[in-house]
Amino acid sequence: MSVLISTDPPVTLAPPARSLGHRAPLLHLALPYFAGLAAGHAAGSTPAGLLLAAALGLATAALLFSARPAAWALLLHLALGTAGAASHALHRDWLGDWDRLPPREAELELRVDRLYSSPGERRATGLGRVTRAPPHLVDLTGRRISFALTVPAGIEPPLRGTHLAARAILTPLPRAPPPGGFDAYLTGIGVQFRLHRGAITAETRPAGTYARFCAAAAERFRHILDLGLAERRPELAALLRGMMLGDTKELAADQRDRFQRSGTMHLFAISGLNIGVIAVALRSLLALARVPPWPALAVGSAALWLFVDITGASPSAVRAWAMATFVQVAQVGRQPGNLVAALAASALAVLVLEPLDAFSTSFLLSYAIVLALLVLGLPLGEAWQDRCRLWPLLPEAERRFWHRAVEAGLRGLAVAGAVGLATTLVSLLTGVHFFGLLTPGSFVTNLLLLPAATLVTLAGFTSLLAGLVGPDLAAVVANHAAALVLAGIDAVITATVDLPGFCFPAQFAAPWIGPAALTLLLASLLFGYATGWHRRLGGWWPPFGIVAVVLLFGLETGVAEPR
Repeated sequence: MSVLISTDPPVTLAPPARSLGHRAPLLHLALPYFAGLAAGHAAGSTPAGLLLAAALGLATAALLFSARPAAWALLLHLALGTAGAASHALHRDWLGDWDRLPPREAELELRVDRLYSSPGERRATGLGRVTRAPPHLVDLTGRRISFALTVPAGIEPPLRGTHLAARAILTPLPRAPPPGGFDAYLTGIGVQFRLHRGAITAETRPAGTYARFCAAAAERFRHILDLGLAERRPELAALLRGMMLGDTKELAADQRDRFQRSGTMHLFAISGLNIGVIAVALRSLLALARVPPWPALAVGSAALWLFVDITGASPSAVRAWAMATFVQVAQVGRQPGNLVAALAASALAVLVLEPLDAFSTSFLLSYAIVLALLVLGLPLGEAWQDRCRLWPLLPEAERRFWHRAVEAGLRGLAVAGAVGLATTLVSLLTGVHFFGLLTPGSFVTNLLLLPAATLVTLAGFTSLLAGLVGPDLAAVVANHAAALVLAGIDAVITATVDLPGFCFPAQFAAPWIGPAALTLLLASLLFGYATGWHRRLGGWWPPFGIVAVVLLFGLETGVAEPR
């Protein structure tokens, strides 16, 4: 009898994907709390006291049933949902039937919380909070308000933190404006009134020292980013300022239209991509300087927050800072942290501190797209990477440089393609719902331009650093490097945006289709991630199927104009 001895290596199961199997327990808090906020938003005016009492009762019941996990979990989720509805009622606090009253002239004093206008501009626009009102408008005291006011000669343009008096037209906003417009954004964050068609009459209290420092630093940053570009290529200088400082008001109208129709407007406004790249750059610099981990975390987070505050502390930048900080705390503390857990932690923090932010387009786009990237894009990219080994039987000793280069390129394309597909699923639905545009071509442009935008951000960060601590020549070189990439980005967008089928006006057949489709898509993403995208449960296909069905049967094309 002969015995065959195999020299082949033993068969082993493939290791689980690195991006799967992560725990994010805070999702069990963030999701029901967000659901409660959404329910409160849809239900309208429910007494906050009643909701708080119900939340407290449910939480007490959860404690009593702590020995029964299923009942405890159900009661806890209900308590969090009710608490979310109560938080919405407390923060929204809509003033009766004021939206039915006609506009009227009013003299108010307010504190400037956020500015949309450029520094030095003689028209101040932004958000503030009423600090003093006449007796017949006393109910407005303490409430957020949108303003657009002329700055007369003799009065300095306001900064964040400035207290000012104004005489203008007070206009109530509609209770339920059409989605996607600026009125919808304002009412979503709890703003009920607009003060416009008037002027600032006095500065009642100047901005504080820190606010003046931030304004001066922002002006210094603009000067640095303009070095070598402002006179010769002002359009590229405006793009660079938009990406690094969020200053998109100076973009030309045709530029803004192209970027919106191509689905790439997010590249030219400070967002999670820019803050993430800068966070990594700061951490790398501190590591090179051999700063110990915990001091590096403190210094890096503080420096990143200072940058965010100098650029205006836009909600998207603040959310990106929170997520970057949570990730680094987990890494430095050697905790079992991961990007999904960091996303859940930052979302919960934002929802607790600014609950009405949940209804802004920016919040939904930021978290929905990042969630799709993490729970679908990365696992799908890893699955595709496993199929990119073109010469599996070739011994390692026989593999040449070009073998490794080709496979590395394919692996990179696999991850980029998977991430692009995952984020496109979200952008297809949100583009129609919020902007009245269907942009199937955005997948290709974003796939090509995201790496380029990363390079621009690195060049812009280098320019700012060089301009602050080194010679202007280094900043000029970095600005020209950024401008070269930006010119290529603009050329790609210009060449592709008018191609047939790249983008076209569209809207959903019924207003509820957009929110319902997005909710169903996100639920399928979380379910797929929790079950490891198991083939018996549909594998990777359910999210793609949901979007395909919604676009095939719930869409009306050619009937809406971009908003």
